[in-house]
Amino acid sequence: MSDPIAVPSASATGPEMSTAETLTGIFFEPSRTFESLRARPRFLVAGIILLALTCIVTAILYSRVDMGQYIRDRLERSPNAAQVPEAQKETQVRVGKAIGAFVVPLSVPIVIAGGAALYMLGVMAFGGAISYLKAVSVWTYSSLPPALLGALVAILVLFLKAPDSIDPERLVATNPGALLGEESSKVLVAALSQFDLLRFYGLFLAALGLRKVAKLSSTQAWGVVIALWAIAAVLRVGLAAIRG
Repeated sequence: MSDPIAVPSASATGPEMSTAETLTGIFFEPSRTFESLRARPRFLVAGIILLALTCIVTAILYSRVDMGQYIRDRLERSPNAAQVPEAQKETQVRVGKAIGAFVVPLSVPIVIAGGAALYMLGVMAFGGAISYLKAVSVWTYSSLPPALLGALVAILVLFLKAPDSIDPERLVATNPGALLGEESSKVLVAALSQFDLLRFYGLFLAALGLRKVAKLSSTQAWGVVIALWAIAAVLRVGLAAIRG
């Protein structure tokens, strides 16, 4: 008589958690949450929350700050401002406001999709394997806690500071670059901005997620997230050098 088919235990497949439990567990039980996502990857609700946070902060920013005047002031401070026709400046102001109001929120799903692809490629480069759906789960859930904390800080700044003293590019001062003045080197600001507390929190969660979901070693998981962080940092600093 053949043996009955063995049913995988919860410990083998990961703990069963509802979506609501994973959304709260990522703050208090991140290890257990990622083990659950390994067995049942999901990302839709977490992704919607990330999009909603971006839309809320953007809406409050535009209600508190005259973004048109902010963009115009920055254009006037540029070295070639005197050579730019007034009509062209107005066009740049309108385009800048549209980018902030619509393109930034719309970039959230693009960033999630692209970031997950990079995680999948990074895991493969370090000798592991992970499905795209699981990579999306790791990206969204590792992004959620720092995004929520950053949004809360940004909203407090927007309501507590006078509108004319708010710098939209430095709402969340969790890195050394945010403490430098307007006249500081753009390259230096970009370089120091990479050492951000909330970003490092996200990197920690991402490394933990890749270790649990893709079953990488701690060294491999940290290798993936640090390599991607370093590449992004170099690109941001390089862009600042080109623009500045």
